[in-house]
Amino acid sequence: MPTVSTANVNGVRAATGKGLLEWIVAVDADVICLQEVRARPDEVPDALTALLAERGLHLTLAPSETAKGRNGVAVLSRTEPLAVRVGFGDPESDDEGRYLEVDLPGLTAASLYLPKGVTGTPKQERKDRFLERFAPYLDDAWRRARGDGREMVVCGDWNLAPAEADVRNWKGNRRNSGFLPHERAWWAGLLERGWVDVVRSVHPDADGPYSWWTYRGRAFDNDVGWRIDHQLATPGLAVLAKDAVVDRAPSHAERWSDHAPVTVRYAPASGGWP
Repeated sequence: MPTVSTANVNGVRAATGKGLLEWIVAVDADVICLQEVRARPDEVPDALTALLAERGLHLTLAPSETAKGRNGVAVLSRTEPLAVRVGFGDPESDDEGRYLEVDLPGLTAASLYLPKGVTGTPKQERKDRFLERFAPYLDDAWRRARGDGREMVVCGDWNLAPAEADVRNWKGNRRNSGFLPHERAWWAGLLERGWVDVVRSVHPDADGPYSWWTYRGRAFDNDVGWRIDHQLATPGLAVLAKDAVVDRAPSHAERWSDHAPVTVRYAPASGGWP
């Protein structure tokens, strides 16, 4: 059964020594999308490079070209990509290591690190501009993928919780970036145009499952989290989803990121991917 996973690693060099390698082996995914890699190709740890070679995984990396040690997205895939696209034509973000798209047989997979915002600041204004430009691009990308006979999935850290069920303390976060009314309306617009929130489609009535917890206090221990790591898919792929899980660490001490990976297992597709 094909498996797609996404994880904000909070720095691939640090995560490699904390449990990332063991997770890659355990999840045994066909496609893994990574965010906040924070490394250029020559900075990827040797241990990770060796593991990928051993597992037959191809690494496609889009580092930040504007700030060393920041951002960066990657896709690991069992099949070597047929085509690679970095960015989506946004002059503010294309060089920041925020979006990477690869074409595989029957599937286009994208890794996204959507900007964070802070309510009432230029950071939020910048995030809003990203949202405004990204939505029409996604629709164009879907049309392109469909024309090439591919389904599409956009995986990553969206820095956006779509609904009350996606934030443990939603009442206290109504004015915070990531849960603002216009951000949630933007996400709802994607769904109205046919995109599918795969994890929510598998768990329609659940609180969460949360994928991010602040390091402050005992948020992780008390499961005071947010669901902001998503797999947004075209309907033809989403309908194949058989299981969706958040790979939550057993304890706070065993975390290798403030995010937990989100993994979806799909039934085999007629297109032959991966």
